[in-house]
Amino acid sequence: MSDAEVISAQSRADFGRGASRAARRSGRVPGVVYGAGKDTISISVDRRQLDREIGRGGFYTRLYSLRLDDQSEQVLAREVQLHPVTDVPMHVDFLRLSQDSMIRLQIPVHFGNEEESPGLKRGGVLNVVRHEVEVNCRADAIPESFTADLTGLDIGDAVRISDIRLPEGVEPVITDRDFTIATVTASSAAIEEAAAEAAELALLEGEEGERAVEGEAVETAEGDVPAEAAASEDSGEG
Repeated sequence: MSDAEVISAQSRADFGRGASRAARRSGRVPGVVYGAGKDTISISVDRRQLDREIGRGGFYTRLYSLRLDDQSEQVLAREVQLHPVTDVPMHVDFLRLSQDSMIRLQIPVHFGNEEESPGLKRGGVLNVVRHEVEVNCRADAIPESFTADLTGLDIGDAVRISDIRLPEGVEPVITDRDFTIATVTASSAAIEEAAAEAAELALLEGEEGERAVEGEAVETAEGDVPAEAAASEDSGEG
């Protein structure tokens, strides 16, 4: 479960583009807080702190305690609008949560024990089908990531959602099938090498077949007398 980390905010009384531009000039990013059956409120956050949190990764799955004036609320970041050229944050939306809130999130998948995979040791390649898994979970049970154990996986084996231990209160959005997270496959170099070996073997078998046919033809020419020729010789001797 993710621990709530503190992010500070200030309420905004002024609205509109002019007020938003003024907030950005002062080093702050305008935003809103909504949800949990309460009114939407306008806020601003320090741009340096926001940049730092975004840069850490996992920004959209990290539970925050938003400090606003003298109050604190549990929130999740839902959207950050970036400048199309500079990628500077222009606006941020936070979703207000209650303890029993159920939310849908994309949780990243990490892979462990690659050195314990026979398939990878033999030159196989980890083919990641899903870098993230979409789940429904309680606000107080948000996992930072999932770990897929590759121990014992050979070429042709797969990691499925049933192989990942999910925390209590977390379930995948897809529940009607045991979907694949990743597979261990032969590398392209190995596939090309196998194809080349097969082609070479086929060529050798073809050459051996041709030599066998040629050998039979030589034996016939040197040792066997056709029936018509034998009949002619017999009539001449008589």
